[in-house]
Amino acid sequence: MLMPRQKTPNLSLPMVGGGQFDLATDGSERGTVVCFYRGLHCPICATYLKELERLTPEFAKRGIKTLAVSSDGEERAADMAKKIEAENLRFAYDLPLSEARDWGLYISTSRGKTSIGIEEPALFSEPGLFLVNPDLTLYYMSVQTMPFVRPHFSELLGAVDFAIDKSYPARGEYTGEV
Repeated sequence: MLMPRQKTPNLSLPMVGGGQFDLATDGSERGTVVCFYRGLHCPICATYLKELERLTPEFAKRGIKTLAVSSDGEERAADMAKKIEAENLRFAYDLPLSEARDWGLYISTSRGKTSIGIEEPALFSEPGLFLVNPDLTLYYMSVQTMPFVRPHFSELLGAVDFAIDKSYPARGEYTGEV
């Protein structure tokens, strides 16, 4: 189980447009927002990622980089980036489902074509949103079992502003007896 203030799993994946993303060498001043999405087949993901694309410059002003990740292959990931007209948001692809599990993501099986007529992969991960500190420790996470009811990026920005202003630590770190 991932714990706040503890190291996150490694994350090194190919990126749409070339190159390799490596969380360990991302070089952000205050951290990286890692948004795991279900894949091209998910219309809710496209809407959600459009919002992250729009707010990526605001995260950058705070020293935070952003990344969208799925287990889709290169073509489907590139299609999603094109679909949301990504200019700022980076996309990584080919997330192994074993690594998705390491991040605490839930795995679903295909139900065929979605409402937008795109076939779901046989297996894929459900959404998760993480803010990882530059030292690779977990600051914030939210994981869903369904595509619905995700955290709002504008609220995450507000939380980041509060955390910066108040030097607010990651919470939920206690692992002792209760």
